[in-house]
Amino acid sequence: MCGIAGCVGHVNTPGLVVEGLETLQYRGYDSAGIAMQNDGQLEVVKTIGAPGNLRKQFDVNATIAETAIGHNRWATHGPVNMPNAHPHTNETGTIASVCNGTIENYKQLRAELTYNGYSFSSQTDTEVIPHLFDYYLAEGAEPENAFRQALGRLVGAYAVLALTDQDPGALYAAKFSSPLVLGVNGHEHIAASDTVVFAGTTKQATFLEDHDMVRLIADEPPRITSVKDSGSVVRVPEDIEDIEKKVGKGEFEHYMLKEIFESAETVRDATRGRIHPEDNLVKLGGLESVEERIKDTSRIVIVACGTSYYAGLIGEQLIEEIAGIPVEVQQASEFVYRNEPFDKNTTVIAISQSGETADTIGALKKADELAMLKLGIVNSLGSRIYRNTDAGVYCHAGPEIAVASTKAFTSQVTVLTEVAMALAEKSNTLNKPLMEELVALPEKIEAMLADTSAIQAAAKKYADYKNFLFIGRGYNYPVALEGALKLKEVSYIHAEGYGAGEMKHGPLAMIDEDFPTVALATDNPQLEKTMSNIEEIRARRGPVLALATAGNKEVEQTADDVIYVPASLEQTQPILNSIALQLFAYHVAVEKGLNVDQPRNLAKSVTVE
Repeated sequence: MCGIAGCVGHVNTPGLVVEGLETLQYRGYDSAGIAMQNDGQLEVVKTIGAPGNLRKQFDVNATIAETAIGHNRWATHGPVNMPNAHPHTNETGTIASVCNGTIENYKQLRAELTYNGYSFSSQTDTEVIPHLFDYYLAEGAEPENAFRQALGRLVGAYAVLALTDQDPGALYAAKFSSPLVLGVNGHEHIAASDTVVFAGTTKQATFLEDHDMVRLIADEPPRITSVKDSGSVVRVPEDIEDIEKKVGKGEFEHYMLKEIFESAETVRDATRGRIHPEDNLVKLGGLESVEERIKDTSRIVIVACGTSYYAGLIGEQLIEEIAGIPVEVQQASEFVYRNEPFDKNTTVIAISQSGETADTIGALKKADELAMLKLGIVNSLGSRIYRNTDAGVYCHAGPEIAVASTKAFTSQVTVLTEVAMALAEKSNTLNKPLMEELVALPEKIEAMLADTSAIQAAAKKYADYKNFLFIGRGYNYPVALEGALKLKEVSYIHAEGYGAGEMKHGPLAMIDEDFPTVALATDNPQLEKTMSNIEEIRARRGPVLALATAGNKEVEQTADDVIYVPASLEQTQPILNSIALQLFAYHVAVEKGLNVDQPRNLAKSVTVE
């Protein structure tokens, strides 16, 4: 949620910051702004909507500035308007700051600052930061110490960038519980929420830790200190050459469509070098360092949010069936506050596309306090979850720019399948067929994506409905939940996912001719029961769009419309089914003329609770 970028010493600092904001707009796109400093003079430019609108406000390439900081806002405190857009300044416009996070004690600070003569022009929590900075400067503190004192008053999560005319050419940065990373390229410095901002510009990044603060000056190495005691801190730069690459939409109309079509390569990348069907061997190098502790695992708790949570539900069935280890999946936001018994043989698996999900990080802190083994499944090297787990498996999905997760979900389910096989004994009879199917899966995905006319036709037919029900059984139950989430995320249609066996326990009351059901009816041991559920819906005049295995004509005779997907093993079928439902949601949103990549009220990386 929210993205920040700042730069000092670049030949076109404003251009780099605006481009960085455009790259980060998946983190927020309600409003955007930039503060530029040249010869000590600050200029602030803001806009409502996407950061690209800043290019209409000033000449990005012709504007000269030594330093600049920028921000994409995802509204939390106060509505979307110009006063609430970042950057925020002190009353005299000599200090500017941007913040990603939530300042929990901002009301108390605001009251204190108001008492001391400061006035506020926005409803945001961030505006207290430049005023605090100003207050301590007025008290006589040097700029660096004044910034540190201001940070010491903040309670909550933050990643802050700031400029002041009392220290021209310096960019101040600090973080606590929100991501902030530095990139160095020759004499210039870049600070941002994500390495994707400077990927291709520098091959190394320095990941700041909580309570880190840094003053960045062109041609000088970063000097990182502690907010707590001003002591020097050493952070070793890390190679990021293979972490992220800046990407465009290419020939695709939207990032979401592009990322769905990258699913086949996603599965290949997630399995390459890890599965060896000829030897019945799964080798996950990221878990080797904790191999002995994993062997002692008697229970697994998967913590995640949103789409990652639904991937976890599939992982639960995979691990229990293949490895025989009891698993439960908990929403990370609930896990933090539950009191339940754990022992030293409980392993926690955290799943997060961004690796920065605040609730999931909170769940890991709890696991750490209980001395449990912590494993991560992430798609972002260098992220907090990547760095705060004992070991993990990288998804290799590549950058995902669209807010609605697609290929990241595909990679998570693929990795969870590999984890289940790795936890199982080599003698498990499912391992070899599963490995062979994972190898074959990319070609099946490519075949399915070669002709999506049936999905597009269904989307056109059903786009005007106001409600949807998604049903499935077994491995298809979590897919129903994820399919419903995708539809509501990008099309704003009310959609609910249910276990098909629950139909008679309430959901059937909603069914009529205006309430369609998407039934996951691909071949599996529960198909006959799912077909009975379809009959129940049809008997109540409910339209049914079914997802069926290619060649199964029985489903065609029962449902109103059918989307066929390639056959696969029951355990890997969710990957194919979810891709079909992602495309369905995408085409419904396109049919409705909506902003597919940036749905309203949502942001990609949820870095606050």
